[in-house]
Amino acid sequence: MLDFFTIFSKGGLVLWCFQGVRGPAAACTAPVNALIRSVLLQERGGSNSFTHDALTLKYKLDNQFELVFVVGFQKILTLTYVDKLIDDVHKEFRDKYRNEFHQKGTLGLLNGTFDFKEDFLRLLREAEESSKIRAPTAMKTFEQSAKSQKTVKSMIETRGEKPKEKAKNKKNKGSKKEVSGAEVAAVPKAAPAVKEDLPVAAGDREELTKDEILQKKREEFFRKHQKGGEKSNKSPKPDTSKDKGKKPRVWDLGNSNAKVLDYSNSTTNGNTDTCSMEEFDQDMVLGDRDREPGRLRDLEYESEEETEEEEKVVQNSSSANVKKGGLGGMFGMLKGLVGSKSLTREDMDPVLEKMKDHLIAKNVAADIAVQLCESVAKKLEGKVMGTFTTVTSTVKQALQESLVQILQPQRRVDVLRDVMDAQRHRRPYVITFCGVNGVGKSTNLAKISFWLIENGFSVLIAACDTFRAGAVEQLRTHTRRLNALHPPENYSGRTMVQLYEKGYGKDAAGIAMEAISYARNQGFDVVLVDTAGRMQDNAPLMTALAKLIAVNAPDLVLFVGEALVGNEAVDQLVKFNKALADHSMAQTPRLIDGIVLTKFDTIDDKVGAAISMTYITSKPIVFVGTGQTYCDLRSLNAKAVVAALMKA
Repeated sequence: MLDFFTIFSKGGLVLWCFQGVRGPAAACTAPVNALIRSVLLQERGGSNSFTHDALTLKYKLDNQFELVFVVGFQKILTLTYVDKLIDDVHKEFRDKYRNEFHQKGTLGLLNGTFDFKEDFLRLLREAEESSKIRAPTAMKTFEQSAKSQKTVKSMIETRGEKPKEKAKNKKNKGSKKEVSGAEVAAVPKAAPAVKEDLPVAAGDREELTKDEILQKKREEFFRKHQKGGEKSNKSPKPDTSKDKGKKPRVWDLGNSNAKVLDYSNSTTNGNTDTCSMEEFDQDMVLGDRDREPGRLRDLEYESEEETEEEEKVVQNSSSANVKKGGLGGMFGMLKGLVGSKSLTREDMDPVLEKMKDHLIAKNVAADIAVQLCESVAKKLEGKVMGTFTTVTSTVKQALQESLVQILQPQRRVDVLRDVMDAQRHRRPYVITFCGVNGVGKSTNLAKISFWLIENGFSVLIAACDTFRAGAVEQLRTHTRRLNALHPPENYSGRTMVQLYEKGYGKDAAGIAMEAISYARNQGFDVVLVDTAGRMQDNAPLMTALAKLIAVNAPDLVLFVGEALVGNEAVDQLVKFNKALADHSMAQTPRLIDGIVLTKFDTIDDKVGAAISMTYITSKPIVFVGTGQTYCDLRSLNAKAVVAALMKA
């Protein structure tokens, strides 16, 4: 039994609604609003079903008239007729009110009266009757099977004799090998041209095997391109673009310098204790001389404006048709350009297939790329194309808009504003960092500490990684360097960053609780909790992380992930969230709030991990790490990332 069926426009105007279960109107509006917020506005329409509480919602988009058809029913029910019902209602409704939509447009939606109840009940009865359980078909007898039609003679094989079909295939395989070895030489230069559009007779098509058809096509191909190949072979150009010798790689975003990394003349022999805080080179630690203190710059990606090559090809071919066909070609071109054409799935499939391969090549997870292309197809199917536009440009524009929408978070995480709000309540703002091994949690924690100090906030670092050897010493070194860059003399004798440590082998949740209490008593503004790296499949360590988060209730839980990973990013985030939910002691478990994307300077334009992470969790990317210095921290610019992703 259906709970409700509603039809509304993409502008939010409800045209018609059927409520099958008695109850308040909110029982229908709340699930539909959740569908709009979570799926339609976030460009996640790859699947046609959505689950909200105890309801399953199935929907269909009509892009030509900007309509949405939604049906809701209890998710414990298995209603096989829902897909047929929603298709029938869609067809009946748009056919019945097509003239009103065309003539009145938006005014027709506002002033129109849509009396559709009788039609809907009729379609519902038909769908229910068609889905009734049919009697199982009886099993075929031996006389009815195909095997009974064979004679005994056809099933007898003489010893040493090969079956005809296998011998034929082997023969064709040998002929194919011979053709592939001497196919170019076998084509005579003076061979007459064969018209490609000449239809093949039905009898000839049946007689030719696949290998013979392939051989024929190859001969036609080499015959067609023989002249062009001879011309190109006459004057080969020498390849002058070969690199002579190895060249050092230079990172654009890292602000690295060979001088910075050269420790060959060091007299301390790697002993950091002999190097005092005053001897640190600020250019070495910061790297960026033109920086603004306290400002987190946007991630920029410089790319030249790409010319639409395919549109140029379309224009050139259309002009060629005008020259060849005269007036008829001109009128045909204008008719094709100006005429209103609705996009079909068959038109978009070749373009979407190329887009999917392009996204996967740019490090987007394969499942996410498929869902993105499916969402774009549902968004554009039935939509009328604009004048002088191609299918490729339309699909590409829709995909770009979807990607930007995905990267823009539902809730913006403003750390500075939240820290100031915690200051007014006289408590420290707590951020917990988690992630797998080796992604750069401690390094990016130090970068965020530097950014917070430059904005005037004092920081306490809690060394809760009590497992990895050297983890506490690493944070101790970062603390000493940060205090050298921001000495207490510049802040009226106040130490801006301190390290709270209890050594190794202790309970991480207990250390975090003590650090938060110490920060509250000493008046620190922010507490940064560093945790041990753990794989998403390690149940004991994931239980410990869930305990730390549940006991201390941090204000922000950040997942630190690499920009280098593709499919693994989805697996990590999904399993981290699942483990935090499964092992949490709270009734409403605390999950990941945001993402820190590290090693962004190592991937060039393969930025697909950003798409995969935000798509799978709907969580924003708060910080982006782009190098090895404290200033190499950026905020995500959605348009810049999409421009890099769509670059050929």
